[in-house]
Amino acid sequence: MSADKDVKFSLKVMTNKLRTKVLFAEADSGFVDVLISFLTLPLGTIVKVLKKRYGDDKEAAVDIGSLTSLYNGLANLDSVHFWTEGCKEVLLNPRSSFEAKCLNLKIDISESQPTEHFICKTLNCTRTKISCLSVYYDSLMCVICGKTRTREAGEKVAKAAADGGGVFTVNSDSFIISDDLKIFPTTKGFFQTFNILGINDADVGDTMIVNFGFNEIMDLLEGSFTSRTPLSDIIFNKRQVDDFEPEILSHEIVKESTTNSKKMILKVISLKSNNKILFAQAQEDFIDFLCSLMAIPLGGVECLLGGNTCLKSIDNLYMSVADLNSDKYMVTVDISNKLMKPKLRHGYISGNPILPLSEESVSQTYFVHSGCCYNYQASLRSVKFVKGQGKYVRGPRMYNISDDLTVTPFDMFSTISTLKGLKIPMSDVKELELEIGVEEGLSILRACLTSASALTNGLKIDHISGLYTNITEYT
Repeated sequence: MSADKDVKFSLKVMTNKLRTKVLFAEADSGFVDVLISFLTLPLGTIVKVLKKRYGDDKEAAVDIGSLTSLYNGLANLDSVHFWTEGCKEVLLNPRSSFEAKCLNLKIDISESQPTEHFICKTLNCTRTKISCLSVYYDSLMCVICGKTRTREAGEKVAKAAADGGGVFTVNSDSFIISDDLKIFPTTKGFFQTFNILGINDADVGDTMIVNFGFNEIMDLLEGSFTSRTPLSDIIFNKRQVDDFEPEILSHEIVKESTTNSKKMILKVISLKSNNKILFAQAQEDFIDFLCSLMAIPLGGVECLLGGNTCLKSIDNLYMSVADLNSDKYMVTVDISNKLMKPKLRHGYISGNPILPLSEESVSQTYFVHSGCCYNYQASLRSVKFVKGQGKYVRGPRMYNISDDLTVTPFDMFSTISTLKGLKIPMSDVKELELEIGVEEGLSILRACLTSASALTNGLKIDHISGLYTNITEYT
């Protein structure tokens, strides 16, 4: 996180005549860099920083779809259900592949820290071209000398260029930002800007100067998930939660995704009367899938869903990166491409994932804390994932998943008690056995961003004939 929480950005804001809505704002590249950094945040990090902000004030906190309940459920799941304590640790504190870049932001809300790794304490081993490197402090032995790795190493942090280089955008001009976070350069011109924003001359009101600091940036992050007009909400002190109804996932999005033959079995308990899912039961592979959602950066979600998450502000922010790159306002084409299609940190996804995800290369430049710098191919391994990367929870074991994605261990007696407590006649209950693949996985991902009923809205069993290839119904 930025060491100076007193940093403030000055925004010039144009409002409507009634001073109830922001028509647009003008800000420098430093502020735009912070907005773009939202796309680098893993979903678990977003939940974590918002939870930390509100602390025990549950009335003030706003849940983000089913993401908050998924995170809380995994946090409350006893550590005995994870392969190691480290699995739970990295799950609740996901790392971003953009951490080194975000350290250069004027305000970094992600709590980024310089990446630390651990290598063999024998200096001669660090000089070899192949070294056993761990992303966690653990007891793995060096593959060269057999000694325990305790020597700290850090990933070399790239500093922003001194001449004209911001973190993500070129530090040479100001930018226009719409109320729903569409960003474009001021060089578009007066009439073109008004046309893009859909502003009628009669709408134009007053100009005001507004300061944005750490708290306002946090408000903006939260507002981008809950409102269609986050700038207006913050500037005019309105707090609203808009209803974002998830739609059935477009088959075109799935068609463009990488074909994956892997399937998971999900037993769904739902109501016959309205197809609402009460809860589901699954083995550890489906829980590992839910765990992996915590590590996907927001830009990765946009990439998977074709820039259509139902969160208009986030969608606009994502598409703005592509538009700015075409106008050559991004620092490099490579940075733009990485933002549009980000990679996960090494180890967070399994070798055979449901979703078409990719992870960063383990080949990096590292420096030993003594100041010496070496280039080598790192063999990233850790006892945190004893059963392989992306393997979080123990199995074979059955788990319950509520409609809002809260995960608990399966217990027959508590299941019966839950059904009795809901006072639902058994004649209105049905059990379905579904195959979950890439299409269903993407649908659940999309629904969890906006809905507290991620299973019901994500799986849409009322459209079952067109969505599932294999289904067994028990009555």
